Amino acid sequence: MRKILKLTVMVAAAAIASSAFADDHLPLKKLPDEAERDYWVPEEVNAPGKLDAMQAVVGTEAAKFSGTQDKPIQIVLIYPSADVSDFWARNYLALTKRLDQLGVKYETTEFASRQIEHSLQSTYAAQVEQDADLYDFVVFGPSELATQADNISKLAGNDGFKTFVWAFHTPLKALENQPDNWFDFSSAFGALKMCDFMLERLGKDQTMALNRGIPGITDNQRSGDFKACIEEKGGWTTAYEHYGEYQREGGFDGTNLMMQAYPEATIIHNANTAMAMGSVEAQVAAGKEKEIFSTGWGGTGLELDAIRRGELDATPMRMGDDVGAATAEAIKYHLEGRADELPFVFLGRITIAHDGMSVDEIDTLEKEAFRFSGVGALER
Repeated sequence: MRKILKLTVMVAAAAIASSAFADDHLPLKKLPDEAERDYWVPEEVNAPGKLDAMQAVVGTEAAKFSGTQDKPIQIVLIYPSADVSDFWARNYLALTKRLDQLGVKYETTEFASRQIEHSLQSTYAAQVEQDADLYDFVVFGPSELATQADNISKLAGNDGFKTFVWAFHTPLKALENQPDNWFDFSSAFGALKMCDFMLERLGKDQTMALNRGIPGITDNQRSGDFKACIEEKGGWTTAYEHYGEYQREGGFDGTNLMMQAYPEATIIHNANTAMAMGSVEAQVAAGKEKEIFSTGWGGTGLELDAIRRGELDATPMRMGDDVGAATAEAIKYHLEGRADELPFVFLGRITIAHDGMSVDEIDTLEKEAFRFSGVGALER
C-alpha cells in the first residue's frame, strides 16, 4: 500500500501485524460436511462475535476515522455493474457515502462488465495487478467465483494493495492467496428462507420451473439449495430448469419456453433480478402474470417496483447497502491497524419481501435496505 497516512509507529506496527489473514490457519473450526466441499462457509472462518459486531457497526452512526491523510486513498472496483441488477451501483453508493461519513478521503476507478464477460474481467484484473502502485484497495466482484479464482488469488497475493471480494461468501480452499475480506449476502440462507416462505404460502405438492443462472456456487445455492429444500420438505416437482446466464433475455426466453411446453408449472423461481425482470416481461406479454407465482432474488429496486405492480410475487430481500457500508468500515479498520477485528466474511441481512405486504411495509424495508443509495429504482 502506498504511504498515504501519517500514523503513529504503534498504529502502523499494528497494521502490519494484522494486515495478512492467516490462510494456513483456516478453517477456524470444522463442520461435519467440510470434507464434501471445495469451499468454506462463514461459520468455519469467522471468529466468534466478529460478524455480529460488524453488523452492529454498519447499522449505527459512523464513527470518524482516527488517522490523517496526505492524499486520498485510491480504490479500484472490478465488477459486473453493466448488468440489470442495481446491486453493484447501490453498493458503490453505499461505499462512498459511508466513507464520506467516516471522513476518509478517497478516489475511485471503475472497470465495468457484464456478468457473462469473464475474459473481460480477467483483462481488467491483469491491468490492475500490473498497475498495483496506483491503488490502495481493490474491490473485486467476480463474474463467477470458480471462473475468476486465479484472478482473485493473483490480486490477493499482491502486497501493493488490500483485496476485497464482493458478492461471494464462500472462500475457496484451493486459493493460494486469500483476499483480505469477503462481503456478501448468504445465498444459501436466502434460499432456505424462500423455501420456508413458499411452503407456508403455497403448501405442498406444487409444480415449478427454474430460471437458473450460471453453473457455479452462486446458482448452486440460490437455485440448487432452494430446489432441494422445497422438494424434500414440500414434495414439489420440478418440471424444467433453464440456464439463463443471469441475463434478462435468458429469463424472458426461459419463461416463454416454460409457459408453452410446461404449462403445469405455475411457479417460476428466478435466480437474480435480470432474469426475474425478463420473466415478468414474458408473463405480462402473454397475459399470465396473475396465473404464475414468480420470484426474484435480492430485493432490488426493480423487483420491489414489480411487486408493487402485482407482476412479481416474492423475493429474498437483502438489506442491500450493508455490503458497501461494511466495505467502507473495513477500509477504515485496515487504515487504523484494526483489521484483526473484522470478520473474514461479512454477511448482510436477508428477509422476504412479498405481495402480501402493505405498501407501507415494503416502503419501510426499502428505506432500511437502501439507506445510503436511496429508495426506488436507480437510473441506469
